[in-house]
Amino acid sequence: MLKGLLFDMDGVLVNNLEVHRAAFAEFFRRYGVERSFEELSRVFGMGNDDIMGELMPREIVERVGIRELGYEKEAIYREIYAPTIVPQAGLLEFLAESEREGLLAAVGSSGYRANVDFVLERCNIGRYFRAAVAGDEVTRCKPDPEIYLTAAAKLGLEPCECVVFEDAEAGIESAKRAGIKVVALATTFDRDFLSHTEADVIVDDFRDVNVAMLRRLVEEA
Repeated sequence: MLKGLLFDMDGVLVNNLEVHRAAFAEFFRRYGVERSFEELSRVFGMGNDDIMGELMPREIVERVGIRELGYEKEAIYREIYAPTIVPQAGLLEFLAESEREGLLAAVGSSGYRANVDFVLERCNIGRYFRAAVAGDEVTRCKPDPEIYLTAAAKLGLEPCECVVFEDAEAGIESAKRAGIKVVALATTFDRDFLSHTEADVIVDDFRDVNVAMLRRLVEEA
């Protein structure tokens, strides 16, 4: 039986791909590093420590610190995004429906807690979420299942009683490894790309989602 909804943040609660690209561009400029969009795309959905380890030269990581680099990049992101941030299309209506239907909700993001709090506050959606798990609060980020297993546990639910909303391959793998059905939003990656992942359902955004369809998804063998 469906009892809980677990939401990734970037690309799910907010459609922020272009903002992250702009923030990375400024961040890389500060350190004289050149990276392509294709290189960035390969690490979307991963934790910041893993991203910095993949994209930043070892000398810079050792000199500045991997966690400090992540904090700096995300501070740039929040500064850029603050004036224009809005919830994902259809999210507010879907959250209201889910609340009326008695479903519990949690955020499960590889992003830092400061970013999670920023999105929940600026989009005025914090009241819908009983719990949140961020990448700097776990030992292993996506594609490891720890984030979604922890989020379900914080709601007092079994993973099989939840549905995850994701937009990236690493997050989809994380949810499936946790034993959770996945609805993928074609926001960061297109439907063709997502069709090659383990996502159970692919939608454009929350305007294509309702509680009845999610209940049917969970009840499927």
